[in-house]
Amino acid sequence: MPNKSIYLDHNATTPLHPEVKKTIINSLDDFGNPSSLHQFGRHARHLVEQARAKVASFIGAEPDEVFFVGSGSEANNTVLSLIPCDQTNCSCMHGHRRQTVTTTIEHPCVLESSKCLGKRGGSVTFAKVDPTGKVDIEHYKSLLNENTGLASVMMANNEIGTIEDIKTLCSLAHEKGALFHTDAVQAVGKIPVNVKELDVDFLTLSGHKIYGPKGIGALYVRKGVPFCPLIHGGHQERGRRAGTENTLGIVGLGKAIDMRTVEMTTEENRLLKLKKILKDGIEKNIPDIRFNGHPTDCLPGTLNVSFRGAEGEALLLYLDLEGIAVSTGSACASGSLDPSHVLLATGIPVEEAHGAIRFSLGRDNTEEDIQYVITKMTEVAKRVRNMSTAYRGGKS
Repeated sequence: MPNKSIYLDHNATTPLHPEVKKTIINSLDDFGNPSSLHQFGRHARHLVEQARAKVASFIGAEPDEVFFVGSGSEANNTVLSLIPCDQTNCSCMHGHRRQTVTTTIEHPCVLESSKCLGKRGGSVTFAKVDPTGKVDIEHYKSLLNENTGLASVMMANNEIGTIEDIKTLCSLAHEKGALFHTDAVQAVGKIPVNVKELDVDFLTLSGHKIYGPKGIGALYVRKGVPFCPLIHGGHQERGRRAGTENTLGIVGLGKAIDMRTVEMTTEENRLLKLKKILKDGIEKNIPDIRFNGHPTDCLPGTLNVSFRGAEGEALLLYLDLEGIAVSTGSACASGSLDPSHVLLATGIPVEEAHGAIRFSLGRDNTEEDIQYVITKMTEVAKRVRNMSTAYRGGKS
């Protein structure tokens, strides 16, 4: 077993914040169904509404504009299912607006949902991005038209950390009469997010990216925007998402939001400092590398690096043996032998995409951790490159 245990995969998931864990444990006996009218149900309902108010306040929304879902993926699927909709007497957007515009670097849940649109009589077009992962505004504008019902662009990329100009992209969609959704799973709790300032119609967030529990997320739906539920059944969540509410998950998400309110700004500054140390150390000690993503408009704790002449999975496994947990890309695409679709979309050669490692820092990481990572990363990169060179040399 390695002497160290350093977790640098916070974009995949985060550990429970100690205060979140404590709050969930203290709520284990709050078993009532929030829809029940007796005292047990009323208490559970109070806890749910208390958490809803916290989430809403944190993103600048009203409580009745937020409803809880099982995950960020469910929230994204819910929004993507709105265009087109052919259900009789449905109040959501349907009719002649049957096009969705998104981008080439979205999360797999958006890309996979997009594939289904054609089977339902809709269409999807993909805006290109520049080499830093920023949406090509002119190409995006060219895709918007009177047939566009929805535009969906992630606020911050989960692999390279690039932060998009959501306010501008939203405004351009609204000019064409389209609704706008942003997958803000990687952004909320890491950078300031205000739905009213951005003017978005839909926004997705998730608990387990901000030191909350897994299996809980939330979707913001701007008041007055046409909407149809993905999951039908009971009247839960004001008819927007059927199924008994996950009270413990919701309570945990509410407490995670509490802690983000207290810690986010300080942590943002601290992570930026740690990321700079990591970036400078890699640049100084390891030759033939490439930093991926935008140099400044980037999540404070995300650093994506291509190590030319090395296979990313080999780097990951050797780092794991040294007690360091990193990623080669999205956790939702793990197991795939294909290179990152995000990196390929930015124009990176296939070989460099295969050699990419994502470091995503979090609240428990220290400068000592980062110095250890720099040392071990230097050793591992040299070892893997030497192995690769030996393998190619011995190949007949």
